Amino acid sequence: MSGGVDSSVAAILLQKEGWDVVGCFMRLGSPGEALQEAVEACDTSKIRIGHQGCCSINDAEDARRVAASLDIPFYVLNFREDFGRIIDYFRAEYHAGRTPNPCVRCNDWLKFGRLHDYAKQIGASYVASGHHARVTGEGNDRRIRCGVDEDKDQSYVLFGAPTQRLQEMLLPIGHLTKDEVREIARKEGLPVFNKPDSQEICFVPDNDYAGLLSRTDPDALKPGEIVNQSGDVVGTHDGHQHFTIGQRRGIGIASDKPLYVINRDADSNRIVVGERDQLSSPGLLAEKANWFIDPPEDWLPCRVRIRYNAPAVPARVRCDSPETFIVEFGSPQFAVAPGQAAVCYDGDAVIGGGWIHQPLSSNAIEFVHGDD
Repeated sequence: MSGGVDSSVAAILLQKEGWDVVGCFMRLGSPGEALQEAVEACDTSKIRIGHQGCCSINDAEDARRVAASLDIPFYVLNFREDFGRIIDYFRAEYHAGRTPNPCVRCNDWLKFGRLHDYAKQIGASYVASGHHARVTGEGNDRRIRCGVDEDKDQSYVLFGAPTQRLQEMLLPIGHLTKDEVREIARKEGLPVFNKPDSQEICFVPDNDYAGLLSRTDPDALKPGEIVNQSGDVVGTHDGHQHFTIGQRRGIGIASDKPLYVINRDADSNRIVVGERDQLSSPGLLAEKANWFIDPPEDWLPCRVRIRYNAPAVPARVRCDSPETFIVEFGSPQFAVAPGQAAVCYDGDAVIGGGWIHQPLSSNAIEFVHGDD
């Protein structure tokens, strides 16, 4: 229970179905400690969670109030040290020139990791959450599916859940739209019925990722060159961590044509800029795969999402090792960013996914095709 309307309604629906419900709030930050103290101590476990996240002190109080109104047990679980692992991952990915997705890692490592371990300790059969997604099927055919509300669908951020976790997972609101969820909360008299949705990165309260990195790792952000694809220097920057693939605004270069960030080279600390069409990729290579089906050794038609707020597009996928796979899009996609997740769907069912290692050129795709 995060203190938001989604997890609150999930608890209500389960209780009405006759489940014995226990509310759990994951304490991830230390609201009483300042970020500067964490920086000086070099202790990311003390980074303060922002007010717009899903785990602030106000959210804990909201969750407690909802649990009290439902007359269910409520526990606050101290996962602060575990959350430090997510922040460390976030920092390392940015410094390596990739674009991380800490929400996926939070689900993998905490909500459907540590929280499941705690559930077993108290004898709980399932872990339920307020994600806008569904779980259907039995046994080995159990699948994560898209939520009914397409604008709120969160199946993308659940792709990394271990296969066995699907047998222990309940997603009670996936069949509802957000408006329907809020209406249930309003009818039940919950004070959170009109609470705004949480922002994505709860430990970056000002949305200034580079600012967080400069405070935690001040020596890692260094001035460097901005170059075009020919290698000509066209400007300078204060650290490659300030940029993301596909970025157009804030590059700081005057040009008669719109320029985009098409590459971040962490080794040389260079930012490469170019025109929009240079960001189109016919495919990608992904690693650290997690499959809910037998990994496809031959080309398998599917749909693929390459970022949280992007639609799933027609593609085909093939594994070239147990840990890696190739995606070929039906049509080239814009700004394929290393570090983001590539999630594969069969209809509305998640069949697997992995982490984007690199976009692939047409020549690379032709090489992968081989004899076919």
